[in-house]
Amino acid sequence: MYMQIRSPFITKIRPAHPTLAHRLWLCMLALGCGVTGALAAAPVGAQGLPDFTELVEKVGPAVVGIRTTERTRSARSGGGGPGGPGGEADEDMLEFFKRFGLPIPNRPNPRAAPGTPTPDGEPQTRGVGSGFILNADGYVLTNAHVIDGAEEVLVTLTDKREFKARVIGADKRSDVALVKIEASGLPVVRIGDVGRLKVGEWVIAIGSPFGLESTVTAGIVSAKSRDTGDFLQLIQTDVAINPGNSGGPLINMRGEVVGINSQIYSRSGGYMGISFAIPIDEASRVADSLRVNGRVIRGRIGVTIDQVTKEVAESIGLGKPTGAMVRSVEAGGPADKAGVEAGDIITKVDGRAVEKSADLPRIVGGVKPGSKAALQVFRRGGYRDLNVVVVELEAERTAARGGDREPAKPQASMGSLGLAVADLSEAQRKELKLKGGVRVESVEGAAARAGVRDGDVLLSLDNTEVASVKQFETMVAKLDKAKPVTVLVRRADTVNFLIIRPGR
Repeated sequence: MYMQIRSPFITKIRPAHPTLAHRLWLCMLALGCGVTGALAAAPVGAQGLPDFTELVEKVGPAVVGIRTTERTRSARSGGGGPGGPGGEADEDMLEFFKRFGLPIPNRPNPRAAPGTPTPDGEPQTRGVGSGFILNADGYVLTNAHVIDGAEEVLVTLTDKREFKARVIGADKRSDVALVKIEASGLPVVRIGDVGRLKVGEWVIAIGSPFGLESTVTAGIVSAKSRDTGDFLQLIQTDVAINPGNSGGPLINMRGEVVGINSQIYSRSGGYMGISFAIPIDEASRVADSLRVNGRVIRGRIGVTIDQVTKEVAESIGLGKPTGAMVRSVEAGGPADKAGVEAGDIITKVDGRAVEKSADLPRIVGGVKPGSKAALQVFRRGGYRDLNVVVVELEAERTAARGGDREPAKPQASMGSLGLAVADLSEAQRKELKLKGGVRVESVEGAAARAGVRDGDVLLSLDNTEVASVKQFETMVAKLDKAKPVTVLVRRADTVNFLIIRPGR
């Protein structure tokens, strides 16, 4: 989840030359005008500043460090270290780890001289992360990316005991993994209610950033329900999270775990003030499924989707930008059998509103495969109800592409839209599985500015299906040249709405 680590922050731990401001501050301390007096004069909130000590004492023992290893398969140089090869920041990072006596992650053999090859088959540290104990018999929750590709997973408790863990299961789509250690009577975390979590609420994280065990950082909830993944809406915080914090708990002021720290937004690889956590309710459901089935079972209906923009919603009569626009339908898939078409806007599933496109995979993913779901779709100015049988979501696959298309000669000259189109041959219609539509042979002006390209297939114009060039010319001739025109365009295996503005 993290980008390559660059570490300019290391210079901040070095002694700095005292500035004039520092000297003045020291003088104030000597005169009795120190921090206590300054805080007394400053306004303080009604509840005062938060005290996290009890939370750490209560939750800390249930937080674990996770170390993964792999066996070398070829000789590697020993000079890389954290932060990538070379650079002053890398040397600073190495100095930091050496100063605190920490293991250097991602370095094959820290005791070997630079350039010394690591013997094949020798275990080496692959990465470090965090986790927390769910129940006393040794189930530990962490991130899937923490253990991904590891040959051995080692779990270290706060009392320094280390156990080799067995991977129960990992779900990359949610980035949740469950591992098991053979121990009993372990301290456990208490699971919180994400629904009660509020923006602005204080939260803390406990983990092992850069291998620094049992590190506590604090901040607030910056936002909820951030759409950064297909199946999860994440909690955004400003809690300091760095490599090694992954998989550790996000804890509220009641000492309850409300999330799993998973991602950061960073341009450097280090913390930049924005962190993301997986909501614990979703993570718990994934963990339960992993424990029972060894995998997570989700539903699918066989469509690719996109968001509905405000302009498109207004132009097709939907009103507000809601729902998920179907860009393509898998041939022979559940949606295809149910009658869903490319260009449809799916607005409800089993009565649950699809407010934005990201809602659809989450809602459908929660439907049990084999069961029937009711879809409400918006198509050409009206709503329709369809029933679809949900199937199980399998591994991602690449959509098949059609073969070469037969060449066709333009049958219409450039009009006010800047389009020259041609009728599709029977072979082309069969290949594309289309009943109508016209192929764009050349494009310029307003259509080009809207994003229409040569080879696109125009399926509809202002919510009316286009069956032939003749019909298309008739429709274009009746258009108000001062108003924008909405066209549904198919490109390769996907469709999209584009708005052509002839007057511009």
